[in-house]
Amino acid sequence: MKTLTIPATSIITHFSSIADPRVERRKRHELKDIFFITLCASICGADSWVAIETFGKAKEEWFTKLLSLQNGIPSHDTFGNVFALIDTDEFCQCFSRWVDDLRQISELDIISIDGKCLRRSLDKSSNKAAIFMVSAWSSSNQLVLGQQRVDDKSNEITAIPKLLLQLDIAGSVITLDAMGCQTKVAENIIKREADYMLSLKGNQGTLHDDVKCFFESEHLPTCWF
Repeated sequence: MKTLTIPATSIITHFSSIADPRVERRKRHELKDIFFITLCASICGADSWVAIETFGKAKEEWFTKLLSLQNGIPSHDTFGNVFALIDTDEFCQCFSRWVDDLRQISELDIISIDGKCLRRSLDKSSNKAAIFMVSAWSSSNQLVLGQQRVDDKSNEITAIPKLLLQLDIAGSVITLDAMGCQTKVAENIIKREADYMLSLKGNQGTLHDDVKCFFESEHLPTCWF
């Protein structure tokens, strides 16, 4: 079982590898401070850059004890600009590693993987399609372990393997809906030393009939693949 580290140290350590894309002479706030305030604010329900700035100012005394903040709390524009510039894939990987560090690993953990459309992500005025994300939920920890965005011209089948690569799933049971009932996905899970429980529909070739035959037969079924 892993031991939880001090939150500030843990966050700063896990996100320190992200390259700072800003022009050096225009930096007024350290990147690690921006990440730390953003994560704390988001965990507490802040859902916009303005809300993150407001939260930071409300907790400025506490943040100052943990961070440098020589120029105070960054503005909402600073938060937005920084996250528009950084490598989002790299940030997601760091986030997953940080969450995994907080997670109390249990061999009986059930990790549910499912895809959802983000609320209010469709922007018709800008001709932007809705955003679909695949998330991994740890039942034992009541915690989202990681997320992977579904490419606009793809589906969950391509996003699931990418998400699994971010996670330490050894000893866990992975559950997926019928979209994830794929040979390569199952092989990936087994290779990572985990078990799986996959939903199965009738449109999976002869697999549905084979499984039905297996459970309905009184003897060892000859049709079992």
